[in-house]
Amino acid sequence: MHIALIAHDKKKELMVQFCMAYKSIFSKHKLCATRTTGSMIVEATGLNVEKLLAGHQGGVQQIAARIAYDEIDLVLCFRDPVSARKYEPDLSNLMSLCDIHSVPIATNSATAEVLIQGLERGDLDWRNILNPKNKVQD
Repeated sequence: MHIALIAHDKKKELMVQFCMAYKSIFSKHKLCATRTTGSMIVEATGLNVEKLLAGHQGGVQQIAARIAYDEIDLVLCFRDPVSARKYEPDLSNLMSLCDIHSVPIATNSATAEVLIQGLERGDLDWRNILNPKNKVQD
């Protein structure tokens, strides 16, 4: 599966801790992230993460485009609801694309945990049927 990771500034450390906790699951999948978030995850976990542009410099739009082309299977976007206003247009578009393309999205760690555990159980294997070109080869 192709997983996109995004975190607002005040949620970046939480995203890093989340990736540390589920490193064994994440290591089985292809990861991409906005630049700063991705760099922090790589530094803390050693996971292979494709780093895109910074979120405010087009990274969120890059992920949105990949969703539109069915190249992303799961999005974890830890947003800070207090300071999210400046990011709302990009995130609104991202969430709409997830809805259009049936891409599961979590905007907080509790929902992300449910999705990651479901991913490990195989609950999201239907994405491989929908998009066989995106299946990660062993």
